[in-house]
Amino acid sequence: MAKNATEQRTETDSRIDWGIIFCVLMLALIGLASIYVAATHDSSATSITSAVVSQLVWYVIGTVAIIIIMQFDSEQLWKVAPVLYGLGIFLLAAVLIFYSRAYYLNTGARSWFAIGSLTFQPSEVMKPAFILMLARVVTEHNSQNPFHTVRTDWVLIGKLILWTLPVAILLKLQNDFGTMLVFFAIVGGVILVSGITWKIIAPAFAIVGGVGGTALALVTTDAGRKILEKVGFQAYQFSRVDTWLHPSQDTSNSGYQLWQSMKAVGSGGIFGTGFNVSHVYVPVRESDMIFSVIGENFGFIGGCVLIFLYFLLIYQMIRVTFDTKNVFYAYISTGVIMMILFHVFENIGMSIGLLPLTGIPLPFVSQGGSALIGNLIGIGLIMSMRYHYKSYMFSRNDAFK
Repeated sequence: MAKNATEQRTETDSRIDWGIIFCVLMLALIGLASIYVAATHDSSATSITSAVVSQLVWYVIGTVAIIIIMQFDSEQLWKVAPVLYGLGIFLLAAVLIFYSRAYYLNTGARSWFAIGSLTFQPSEVMKPAFILMLARVVTEHNSQNPFHTVRTDWVLIGKLILWTLPVAILLKLQNDFGTMLVFFAIVGGVILVSGITWKIIAPAFAIVGGVGGTALALVTTDAGRKILEKVGFQAYQFSRVDTWLHPSQDTSNSGYQLWQSMKAVGSGGIFGTGFNVSHVYVPVRESDMIFSVIGENFGFIGGCVLIFLYFLLIYQMIRVTFDTKNVFYAYISTGVIMMILFHVFENIGMSIGLLPLTGIPLPFVSQGGSALIGNLIGIGLIMSMRYHYKSYMFSRNDAFK
């Protein structure tokens, strides 16, 4: 029986998760306002328009990407996962040759392509491709091994390590430790929900914690630093740890950015200084340190509202996962949630001095095209779950009319 226009519109509206759209839209508006403030106080009038408009263009491109991804159902995502993973590995390898020389001189990282004024970081779009591949690997393994044993769990861990190793090696060669941590967070989240026994997970996390604590202890002594240098640690990484542990000891050189960010957030107080009222200069605050703008202009209340929006977004994504009851989708959503959570935790943490500086952007808020596109692709993957689940439900109901 043919549907009228009202029924078709109702069906389409039900297939779209407006709660996720609301959260992302609010974060985007906060991002545009914050970028405007940063550009107003740090740049010329011409670059203000350029900064805001270019970010808006990236939002539009990301929205188109979401619409396209929503057309893919779980079967199509399953088939395309290895292709996207292979393409991502190719881009991560290619950037080692065709990296931006200017960016390398400034940061020491070979992780950006540059075509004129346009720059692009392939590791950002590799994140959703990596999530898809891990979701496929875990789903396939668990379907073949419905009863978990210690042996089968170790086999699964081995598979996850094999798929993660090429990414980790390439990121190491790019000298991009911060981004590598994001991929490790994604793997950790997938492992936690994969059904692997805690007899393996608990000791593994204890070992990771022990290694991290040992590295932190070593970095505080000259003898320890010599050991860490032999395993690949570099001077700028030691400098970031020093800045994190003692932010007030060097406020003019390596610690200047963090110290200024902490001053800006602190000057905002409870309610902030007001929109576009900035008294503290923070280097690169339009991207890595965007939270300092929010903290200064909108204070503690503004920061809490921002964090609440992120948790509301994560709640919406978890709700979609439970509604769709699809194992493959569950691992995809876990990866996306861990990706966004780690970004939020690390970015806000480093802006207020709780965590070392890593150059991790704030999702949907920080200026930057490739990071924004990567996060919006993740949102598109989540929204495709609701879109095709609702489509299936409507089709099933029509069959009984």
